Amino acid sequence: MESKAHEAAVRSSTSLNEKQPRYKLVIFDWDGTLMDSAAKIVSCMQIAATQCGMPIPTYDEVGHIIGISLKPAIKKLFNIEDDKLAEQLVAAYKDAFVTRDTTPCPLFDGVNPLLASLKEAGCTLAVATGKARRGLDRAWAQTNTGSFFSASRTADEAESKPSPDMLLQLLDELGFEISDAVMIGDTTYDMQMAKTIGMDRIGVSYGVHAQVHLEALSPVALVHSVSELEAALFN
Repeated sequence: MESKAHEAAVRSSTSLNEKQPRYKLVIFDWDGTLMDSAAKIVSCMQIAATQCGMPIPTYDEVGHIIGISLKPAIKKLFNIEDDKLAEQLVAAYKDAFVTRDTTPCPLFDGVNPLLASLKEAGCTLAVATGKARRGLDRAWAQTNTGSFFSASRTADEAESKPSPDMLLQLLDELGFEISDAVMIGDTTYDMQMAKTIGMDRIGVSYGVHAQVHLEALSPVALVHSVSELEAALFN
């Protein structure tokens, strides 16, 4: 009896130990990857457009620029070069996001358990986002997730995606090689920034960019849920 119990314990321990993380450093995009915020971003951009007398963009039009830093994204969305007008739209968007729009921004189902599993397995976690520092800090406070992450880079601390600047800064700060890391995101900008420096990348199809466009940038995996993402991150 004792021998069988011991064998069962060994088998259980071996099974748990077989679940090893594939990467030492896991870098996440935020909006559309961990947080379901696309609807709020679209709504706030439409409010900003109305306030500034610009054509109202569609959901798909706004979705195409989610992930880029805010001012370049606004210039691209509205096809403008005027810095003053762009700054007015930026200010109107930020005001709508913080004080006017009440669209909820929950984490996607399974995000908290995923982050906990990765940390428990010894992974270092980081964020590379087109949000501003204040916006990311606000999101961390709202979701109580900031403690999971060892480092982050935001739109006001690095060049805008798809430049790999955010990733290079994170690698340098945390002391990892490109081969140690993976970038996870829902946009082509996330995939391109990683591809540029030869970093593995995983696309998530539940965000804002179409699966076909993510696939074109050769991710090591394309997943359709957070549970599939977790499976892709462990051996």
